[in-house]
Amino acid sequence: MSQAVPESTAQGYSPPSVTQFSVFLDNRVGKLLELVRLFDEAPSVHLVAFSVLETSDHAVVRMVPNNADAARMLLREHGLPFSEFDLLIVELCDDHTLTSLCLYLLGAELNIRFAYPLMIERNGTPTIALAVDDQTLAGQILRKKNFRLLGEEDLP
Repeated sequence: MSQAVPESTAQGYSPPSVTQFSVFLDNRVGKLLELVRLFDEAPSVHLVAFSVLETSDHAVVRMVPNNADAARMLLREHGLPFSEFDLLIVELCDDHTLTSLCLYLLGAELNIRFAYPLMIERNGTPTIALAVDDQTLAGQILRKKNFRLLGEEDLP
């Protein structure tokens, strides 16, 4: 006989997350400027973080916008190839440092795939974008340790 599981328990915990866009650009002078300008000129979306990974012939620009739907439309409109990936956004402070974040995730044997800072400070505290092996588990651990996790609605 199967037991009924409440819907909220069956669905499990889902941490707040934001969408990162990885945009693929030719590695030529001025291409990054063109991309950033698109977002500067768009009224409904702004970049809150970006990181550039460069090789000899192309660059991958990882970016976090404050409005994923508008960013997706903008990139498609301009024919730019991209992929999407969900990230955790974590606020750091005196009691919740990068060191303690790393220790808690290490204790759960979670790898940090990559991380980079956001270009915003909320309440005077630094904020980082974080990609981990298991986003749900990492979110549970960090929430349990009273880290503040941000979603898209929290971005300016």
